[in-house]
Amino acid sequence: MRKTITVHKFGGSCLRDRSDLNRIAEVIEHWPGQSLVVVSALWGTTDRLMRASQEPRYASRLVSDLSRQHLRFAPSLVEGENGHLFRSVLNGIEQSLNELAQSPNNWIAINRLLAAGERLSALVVAQHLKENGIEAHPVGAEDIGLKLKGINRAPVVDLETSMVELDRSAFFGTPVITGWFGEGDDGELALLGRGGSDHTATSIARLVDADKVILWKDVDGVLPLNPRWGLDSSPIPYLGYSEAVELARLDTPVLHPATVEPLRGIGIPLEIRDLRSIVKEQAASIIGPDLIQTHKVKAIGCLPNVTRLTVSSSSLEVQSENLGRVLIDLASENIACWNLDSIPGQISWIVSQHDLQKASQIVTNHFSTPDVEEYGVMFSLVGNKLPSEENALLSLEMISLLELEIVSVTDHAVRVISSRHDISSMLDTLANHLDLTAMV
Repeated sequence: MRKTITVHKFGGSCLRDRSDLNRIAEVIEHWPGQSLVVVSALWGTTDRLMRASQEPRYASRLVSDLSRQHLRFAPSLVEGENGHLFRSVLNGIEQSLNELAQSPNNWIAINRLLAAGERLSALVVAQHLKENGIEAHPVGAEDIGLKLKGINRAPVVDLETSMVELDRSAFFGTPVITGWFGEGDDGELALLGRGGSDHTATSIARLVDADKVILWKDVDGVLPLNPRWGLDSSPIPYLGYSEAVELARLDTPVLHPATVEPLRGIGIPLEIRDLRSIVKEQAASIIGPDLIQTHKVKAIGCLPNVTRLTVSSSSLEVQSENLGRVLIDLASENIACWNLDSIPGQISWIVSQHDLQKASQIVTNHFSTPDVEEYGVMFSLVGNKLPSEENALLSLEMISLLELEIVSVTDHAVRVISSRHDISSMLDTLANHLDLTAMV
């Protein structure tokens, strides 16, 4: 009977000082079964490397500063068995900076420079765990065959190729794996986008058929209302995968949509835990299969400042053909289409206002100049198996009061828009109407 496997991911917010390493060591030491650890760069390191990539001639002190910073976390690293790897990463940073000074747009050098943050972090964390009696060792994601879909910047891990190429022999003891990057389609190092290290962790979990994934954060769990709006709420105990993806797309800073996707096919649970709180048997928030628990709203996602673009079409055949072209062009410009409504003779898209100029030009290229309507906010009422009947969740009085228009209804979300801009007040009213304040 095999040991249970848990993938633990520690982000930069959990790697601020040496006390965080002590807490990580305590967690791993007492966690049952085998632990696989995925790490981001130490707090603030990626930002420094990013600035250096833009101004490499002014980064002369960067290597020595990073060396001192990481040795404060793990003073014995330079004299330990991985000291040569530490020096190699620092030399690589210097080499990348020299290459960028000569060729500022050398994306291969940029990616190698930025990935150095995760490499240094894996060395530091592995060293600290080893000093605490844990058989830990650093592992580079691209060195073990973690493949990404794309070149330079990739949206996701290529699970199909990685399943074949992954060197599972590296997963002995407690491997400390670099997050955020892997090998691209061209064989060069490629980087993931926002939330990339979380996606690395859930992808590794899928590839090794782990029993669970834990994202260790500096917050207690996934909240039904984003704290940025000044409203207090308590963590949601359970979210289905579809609910979590919807909330991640529109609002929550705790999750990225790509984080959840690798787990959906085989039902691996994802837990959100606070590293600095007392470790409880039950996580504050668990994400798993889309179980039918209630028919109620669990959370409200919020996307400020959206725009609806609307065009008419006289030919259904042309409409269908050009609609596909618009969607392809929007995707190529990384413009999110938050809602699409197509009926014979008319199409409308909802996009963020900061994408309005590009989106309007794309629509114009394939149809005509669209009519533009601006809205203060899009809300997503997130739950599982929500009622599909009109006004089943929101009374006519509430719709009128908040000037809401329902734009889409699915099993796990009802999306509405409003021209009003007083988002905090509207959220407060909605939360009370939907009994979310009972969670506070």
